[in-house]
Amino acid sequence: MENIPKIKVGIVAVSRDCFPADLATSRRSAVVQAYYEKYDREDLYECPIAVVESELDMVKALKDLELHDCNAICVYLGNFGPEIAETLLAKHFEGPVMFSAAAEESQETLGVQGRGDAYCGMLNASYNLALRNTRAWIPENPVRDAQGVAQNIHDFLPIARVKYGLDHLKIISFGPRPANFLACNAPIKQLYNLGVEIEEESELDLFEAFVKHQDDPRIPEVAADMAKEMAYPAGKEPAMLKKLAQYELTLLDWIEDHKGYRKYVALTTKCWPAFQDMFRFVPCYINSRLTGKGIPVSCEVDIYGTLSEYIGLCISGEPVTLLDINNSVPEDMYLKSIQGKFPYDYKLTDTFMGFHCGNTCSSLLQKPHLDYQKIMANTHPAEWCDGTIEGDIRPGDITFYRLQSTADAKLRAYAAQGQVLPVATRSFGSIGVFAIEEMGRFYRYELIEKNYPHHGAVMFGHYGKSLYEALKYIGVDPGEIGFNRPAGNLYPSENPFGNL
Repeated sequence: MENIPKIKVGIVAVSRDCFPADLATSRRSAVVQAYYEKYDREDLYECPIAVVESELDMVKALKDLELHDCNAICVYLGNFGPEIAETLLAKHFEGPVMFSAAAEESQETLGVQGRGDAYCGMLNASYNLALRNTRAWIPENPVRDAQGVAQNIHDFLPIARVKYGLDHLKIISFGPRPANFLACNAPIKQLYNLGVEIEEESELDLFEAFVKHQDDPRIPEVAADMAKEMAYPAGKEPAMLKKLAQYELTLLDWIEDHKGYRKYVALTTKCWPAFQDMFRFVPCYINSRLTGKGIPVSCEVDIYGTLSEYIGLCISGEPVTLLDINNSVPEDMYLKSIQGKFPYDYKLTDTFMGFHCGNTCSSLLQKPHLDYQKIMANTHPAEWCDGTIEGDIRPGDITFYRLQSTADAKLRAYAAQGQVLPVATRSFGSIGVFAIEEMGRFYRYELIEKNYPHHGAVMFGHYGKSLYEALKYIGVDPGEIGFNRPAGNLYPSENPFGNL
């Protein structure tokens, strides 16, 4: 299934009637041309209607955008702009909205027929959006030349994917959480505030559906695909693949039967302790496979974990993962393999290990292989714990982040860019050695101080800029978006006489 939106932005030029309309239309066309020269033409549609102060023109533009399947818009102030019509356009368009504006073009065109005053108009636009309780994304530098506005529109795409995706997302959760595991507590009010639907199901319902798939004729084909992914020689495929294939088909069919009117789906499942008793395997590898197909699946009924994963999927367009901020890096490993070996001289406290039992997509692992879940095998027979995928996480840039509702239902998030280091973990599960500048302070004064759970989502690349803008656009207060502050930039509760 296509599980993230494809965004098509309609650019609408708006014009105030006492300014030359051709400033808006010609500048709009210049933006479109600049976009087509650098980016995918299918991303952008040029709406031919120049909206003036007439509300009827605004209605015509909305109809044209709908006719041409635009699911996001750029309201473009080619001149000062009509503050009523342009903000009504944003209010009534059913999709993500951004505003940008035209910079003046030359010292030779600052007369009455050539000066647009959009720098001024953007202020009134922002004021009127607030009056109408209408949210729109406004770039860091909203008033630019044609190439700059084209760049703004391109920057809008991942932000629009997040907003449109959440507005059409259903999270299907199989629970409840394991006993004595309040870390993934999930007040659901903020899900509805974000536009997300939540369907909470019983682990028993899932087991019933699994049993009914026992003789599914598709099982051999799916098991063969798993054997190919894990590079098993013909005839050497483990017996567990049949059960794992049965479970994967159960989840995929459940999605189709239960997504209802929603376009996109993310899952979260209860993976211990009863799962092993009843299913006689662990679901980790299937979680990894579905995430690789663009359907995030979080562990341990972590609803905000899978929501975070879905946001990362929309931003990066690539598989993401969910990991425990798990254990410290031993000092001997740091001294031998990390200290002084990278362009940024990481301190020991800048490093940690990110781990989960085996939920990370095989494409993100080095030498991925199937095994049994070693932690659960402490309380269950090892053969009941088959089905985890193991391997060191591939080195490279990452963005570590999470969106969370607090216990009193306030939205809060964090984001930090860093690396997975090319250091052998000498451990088990899906695991990597992570390095984030000033992680020790971030861990103490952001993650602990703000009561975040131990799960964090990971995008594989540096996407902090888009993530930060997307979080603001969906309604997270910027004051509630934490980040790893540089040395000397103290957290509110940080002891200025400390030495962390």
